[in-house]
Amino acid sequence: MERNYGVEIDELKKELAEIREMLQMVLPQPQPEEEHQMVGHIEKVGKMHPDPAIQSIMDRLETTCGQSGDTGRITYLGVFSSGNRQSNWIRNGVSADQLLELISNHTAEKVLACIGSSDRLNLLLTILKQPMTVAQLVENCGYSSTGQVYHHLKPLLAADLVAEDKKERGRYVIQYHRVQGILMLLAGISDMVDPEYTRGNWEEEPGKDSPTPPAERSETV
Repeated sequence: MERNYGVEIDELKKELAEIREMLQMVLPQPQPEEEHQMVGHIEKVGKMHPDPAIQSIMDRLETTCGQSGDTGRITYLGVFSSGNRQSNWIRNGVSADQLLELISNHTAEKVLACIGSSDRLNLLLTILKQPMTVAQLVENCGYSSTGQVYHHLKPLLAADLVAEDKKERGRYVIQYHRVQGILMLLAGISDMVDPEYTRGNWEEEPGKDSPTPPAERSETV
């Protein structure tokens, strides 16, 4: 029996059309690009997070920042629990301009100088994980005497980062209202190291000299 190739080709075209229709029903269709929206000086970036609730927070921050004229607005929240102690915090819509003032009024300098040594950071980390006595800090942090611990503990006490436990004398704890500050400082350092979660437009203005490319810089971070 002689084959009718014309009919077979028509049948194949029909099957391909059906398969294409099925795929269109199953596969996500490309969406048209969103138009860039401006609120004041702020450009609405669009979807940055798969959780609608979190994305809505970003949308509100962009809107309020653009309406207020601030250079930025920040919202952060968290929970931390260790050593049978827990701290929760929420700050919403904090003005970046107010945060930048902490540099100009030298507050940031004083705080960083207070904790800016490996010994003090090590004490903060150890006490943050579990309240301890000075003797326990000597053992856990590798010091040879209690005098060494007191030397580094003193500025932390003066800055109200660490306090003596009211329930057990001689044992030291991180002040609960300072926990978020310590963790958010570390979160900021983490973002400096890994910019994965940032999107934006930070191009040089026309006519300005471009910075030296990282590969050509001699200093290291």
